[in-house]
Amino acid sequence: MHMTTESEAPAPSVEALPVGAAQGANPDEPKKLAMVVMSGDMDKLFGAFIIATGAAAMGMQVTMFFTFWGLRALKKNVRTGKTLFGRMLGVMYGGDITKSNPSKFSFGGMGRWMFGKMMGAHNIAKLVELRDLAIELGVDLYGCQMSMDVMEIPQEAFIDGVKEPVGVGFFLMKAQEADIQLFI
Repeated sequence: MHMTTESEAPAPSVEALPVGAAQGANPDEPKKLAMVVMSGDMDKLFGAFIIATGAAAMGMQVTMFFTFWGLRALKKNVRTGKTLFGRMLGVMYGGDITKSNPSKFSFGGMGRWMFGKMMGAHNIAKLVELRDLAIELGVDLYGCQMSMDVMEIPQEAFIDGVKEPVGVGFFLMKAQEADIQLFI
């Protein structure tokens, strides 16, 4: 008699899930995803927005909490900072999502261009397009109020579609209610 082991059991397929299959214990309530985005690196932002848009497309309620370097993903291409240090930070780490570099192989900005060309050759959406799709799909994007204060980035420096800034307590409440929590 042959018994099936876990390694022989067929793996579930994401493609087999019907649209809207992401329901919580209560069938009337969608599953929830809560994500902290601390990195402003291009590859990590790609991962964050691909996961968020995929979850939202499956019918999940998605909350993204952007803190410190991750705030770049929400910014317009404007200078920020009021104090000397704030203005210096705004210049040195200025720019919007299009200025994010890969975490490896940055090559002084050449890496961003190179990865952009490679992704374009494979019809991969740009970061701006993924971020816009997240907003279109109803993903809730929040900036961390403390990080915004420290880095001197006002709410007005963010793109349309970003919710009012919140504190860590708000995010922890969302994470506690979520079925999935991620830190990127």
